Amino acid sequence: YLSGLFPCRVMLVPGRSSMRVFPLVRDFIESRDHRLMNSVHSWRAPHWVRLWMICATRGGDGWLWYLLAVVVALFGGPERYVAIGSSFLAAGVGIAFFLWAKRLTGRRRPCHIKPHCWSTLLPPDQFSFPSGHTITAFAILTPLLVFYPQFTVEFTFAALSIAASRIILGMHFLSDVLAGAAIGTLLGFASLSLFL
Repeated sequence: YLSGLFPCRVMLVPGRSSMRVFPLVRDFIESRDHRLMNSVHSWRAPHWVRLWMICATRGGDGWLWYLLAVVVALFGGPERYVAIGSSFLAAGVGIAFFLWAKRLTGRRRPCHIKPHCWSTLLPPDQFSFPSGHTITAFAILTPLLVFYPQFTVEFTFAALSIAASRIILGMHFLSDVLAGAAIGTLLGFASLSLFL
């Protein structure tokens, strides 16, 4: 899915030999992603896990962020507007980025490759890399963690639940989610630096 994006050869000894680094790394990651996908798509999760994952992914659809913004606006103290502004700036940039990146990479979703044994959720779009839900979760929650460290456990649980749900429900590969978490965290800190 990224084969056309990066140069494929890195010179080891100028003029003598080269090695195909990026295709090897990509193939390694994809083989692990597909192995996990096969396990997840055939795992008949307990009912409570299914309910947790569906609630987490639906929360990541957006309503959780609006509810959280209202709660922070009402009870967030003097830093509430900076916290909300930095979170939503990071999320907005993250959304623009993942929409562009998904079209650029064109990676198919796991649910389009292999049917899931119990999840019937439909994906919001056809492309998988990177995970938009995960980018948004980490982009919003990273600034909030800085302003409200007393909620570290709750915010981390929410972000990780959303990220895990995308894999468990067959919407994303592990590498999509890991990339999304890294991108969202970087955007959260970058946005925060503009406000502080």
